[in-house]
Amino acid sequence: MRISFVNAEVLGPNGLEPTPIAVSDGLLAAEIDARSVDLSGYWILPAMVDVHGDGFERHLAPRRGALRDLGQGLMSADAELAANGIATATLAQFYSWEGGMRGPEFARRFLEAHRGCEMLTDTRIQMRFETHLLDDYSVFEELIDAFNVPYVVFNDHLPHDALNKGKRPPRHTGQALKSGRSPEAHLELLKALHARSEDVTGALAALAKRLIKKDVLLGSHDDDTPEARGLFQDMGISLSEFPETIETAKAAKDGAGQVILGAPNVVRGGSHSGKVSAAEVIASGYCDALASDYHYPALKQAAFRLVDDQVLPLETAWKLVSEGPARLLGLSDRGRLESGLRADLVILNPETRRIEATMVAGRFSHLTGGVAERLLH
Repeated sequence: MRISFVNAEVLGPNGLEPTPIAVSDGLLAAEIDARSVDLSGYWILPAMVDVHGDGFERHLAPRRGALRDLGQGLMSADAELAANGIATATLAQFYSWEGGMRGPEFARRFLEAHRGCEMLTDTRIQMRFETHLLDDYSVFEELIDAFNVPYVVFNDHLPHDALNKGKRPPRHTGQALKSGRSPEAHLELLKALHARSEDVTGALAALAKRLIKKDVLLGSHDDDTPEARGLFQDMGISLSEFPETIETAKAAKDGAGQVILGAPNVVRGGSHSGKVSAAEVIASGYCDALASDYHYPALKQAAFRLVDDQVLPLETAWKLVSEGPARLLGLSDRGRLESGLRADLVILNPETRRIEATMVAGRFSHLTGGVAERLLH
């Protein structure tokens, strides 16, 4: 596609400016001799890059057991990503003792379906591995190799406090049923995994070392203390997803790590689980990227919430959903509107803040409203 957009306000390093935007052969270009589309009244911004999101799960299984054709679910998720201005999406898939859609068997099914599904959005995989699955380390590593997974995050969602006290964890029966186990069998599994906690650090360090040699990007999840973050940092696990305190976020940055925060936390005005406010961490300068987490619309909403609350100007807030996550993922060809970079952009109606067009590498993945009318005129 060769096309130029004129008379729009374009977001650059210094804010919004009336700058022509040209697209040629999938790249942003200097002004070209091509059809021009008048976008007076619209804003053009870099398309968003999502570094962590599991909102696709509801498309794969809108009801429990509805898991027949994962490819159709992925295409539905693709449409939602595009409508929310996301050109690059990281699909966060669990490999967990939780079972069901988060179990090892489903993880393989998901990877196979993703490999066979052609999506308009540039989708990448993040595998979320539960660290206490010690007997699965070699199988998990083989899965990473087989599907060329570029990004792994280590989780520990075991209810250690309850298990230490010999109590049944909260919401145990419901979680057991979701896993396909009886409550009794599920509790015995949790106890067995918890009992091997002392073996995790050494095994995890060895796994991290092997994955780093394969150029796999590594992160940790819900770091609760600076000491915990430091332990991961020493293993070469550089990314800190959703640190739970501002001190932990600061420790990550001081240790040359990078911090990812949840966009829903910003939109809500605080953590749903009583952890640190993402806006507070951002205001302190300890955030590199925002992630959709479980709700794709939250990326755009969070950027504008930071602007509306006068935490950051638009050009800085938008970097947290575009240039920042792109840099974190090692994608230097996107996240900014500069000649020679990939033509990943969104066209937004500033009055409604609705994204009316999303472009991925010069192709429209989403087109609606007044922008569609002008393009088809």
